[in-house]
Amino acid sequence: MKKLLQPHTFKSLTASILIAIQCATLVLTPAQAAGLPTLGDGASSITTGDERRLGDSIVKELYRDPDYLDDPVLQEYVEGIWLHLQDAARKRGELSPELEERFAWTLLLGKDRQVNAFALPGGYMGVYLGLISVVGSGDELASVIAHETSHITQRHIARMLAQQGKQAPLMLASMLLGALAATRSPDAAMAIMMGGPAAMMQNQLNFSRAMESEADRVGYSLMAPAGFAPQGFVSMFGKLEQASRLNDNGSWPYLRSHPLTTQRIADMDSRIPAGKRASAPAPTLAHAMMAARARILSNPGVDVRRQWMDLPRSGSFGNASQVEQVGQLYAASLSAMELREWKSAREMTQRLLAAVAGNPEALVQAQWLQAELEYKAGNAQAALDALPQRQATAAVQAPKPTASGNLAGPSLATVNVVEHVAPRRPEMLLRTDILLKLNQSSGMAGPLQTWVADHPRDAGAWQTLARVWRAQGQELRALRAEAEAQVAHYDYAAAVDRFKAAQDMARKAGGQADYFEASIIDTRLRAVQELLREQASDKSINK
Repeated sequence: MKKLLQPHTFKSLTASILIAIQCATLVLTPAQAAGLPTLGDGASSITTGDERRLGDSIVKELYRDPDYLDDPVLQEYVEGIWLHLQDAARKRGELSPELEERFAWTLLLGKDRQVNAFALPGGYMGVYLGLISVVGSGDELASVIAHETSHITQRHIARMLAQQGKQAPLMLASMLLGALAATRSPDAAMAIMMGGPAAMMQNQLNFSRAMESEADRVGYSLMAPAGFAPQGFVSMFGKLEQASRLNDNGSWPYLRSHPLTTQRIADMDSRIPAGKRASAPAPTLAHAMMAARARILSNPGVDVRRQWMDLPRSGSFGNASQVEQVGQLYAASLSAMELREWKSAREMTQRLLAAVAGNPEALVQAQWLQAELEYKAGNAQAALDALPQRQATAAVQAPKPTASGNLAGPSLATVNVVEHVAPRRPEMLLRTDILLKLNQSSGMAGPLQTWVADHPRDAGAWQTLARVWRAQGQELRALRAEAEAQVAHYDYAAAVDRFKAAQDMARKAGGQADYFEASIIDTRLRAVQELLREQASDKSINK
């Protein structure tokens, strides 16, 4: 309980939500349910629209929390895995057209070091950096994501809420309020959360065991069609089983939310052909780098970062495998960067570039790291020069999984002939930041406009586009982009404020205003005002 009451909303909120789905014994006053949308009468099945609105309400709070992380590099890596699993689910008939259209299919990263992932109503998935940092390969990470994806496609949360009737949404609201109260007053959170569910919190499960087994089976069936090694499921189960026996000290929350049984382990193991059961998926250089990035960005502390920074200089470094060396060099470079020790960071980055020279995708990641380093060190031109040269002449294909399920990009030789392909988000955003620093923003709005047209809920891209337009003196467009960034995070009140500011600016400009842009602002303002009214209506219904 003490851990839940610490001011870490992203962590405590998601834990409380999943606990609340199981608890349906506490009778709450209607006022405690304020803030979440109504889910109908509770007696019939919950619609996909209801489930999506519930997920939107929860995620709106997660976006506000400091534990929420938009790291383009890690986001692309995890999202790339998830997109291939979604494609496999679609082809196998697990992902229906209705769910694909109505659900958000949005990934959120949490900075916490706990080894955990979770599914939320309406097609949202959360992954903690702690999970990315400990899995041994992209295939093991894919097994966890496949399991959580199956909770979404099988609509396990909606099914449980429908079974438990009216009290489940009220309980969910109470736990949400308790988690949010923890950021302001531990005593207030205690008062809300110490009622009937308190005695059950230690042993509560995310889903019933039957649903966990179903998610195992459906998730496993997605692995090979998505290009991932099914052995990743078994090797991940092995790690979880070992942790549950030897080290269930709070660092593996996945053990409590997804309890392992001998039947589940045996079921997964039996699905692997006898000759392949012992062969765990091999880690790749790219995965080692992403695991290292997750470790450092989860804020381990200054002393730990210094240990990572010094590791490549230790005597044990030479005895490590190439994958281990690459991971250690990446962690050392990023640690030195975070500590603003630029000389050490450059030394480690140069060693990293040499170590991955023969691996195209790992080389791209190393070049991005070098550009990030020079940008943060204040050397914008050096940062621009460090970016892969291919981006200057052609767009880059999205990463695709190899036969073992780990992401790999196209070779440098073939990229220059690729046309009309969306750029990779991490490089696009970093390049834009660098060019803004160099006062060279001309031409950068086009790629970003194309991106947000395809990804309208990318708040980070909208904010970057706002800075580009502002640098070009297009304040009206900058205000609209800022409004769209707020819409992407469901903060409709803030979005309306930005749209109205843009509308006022257009009126004051009179005939000098961009008529086309002003028309877009007027249309979007009316649409978002309607969303705000619906949001307010959901709250009033639950009061």
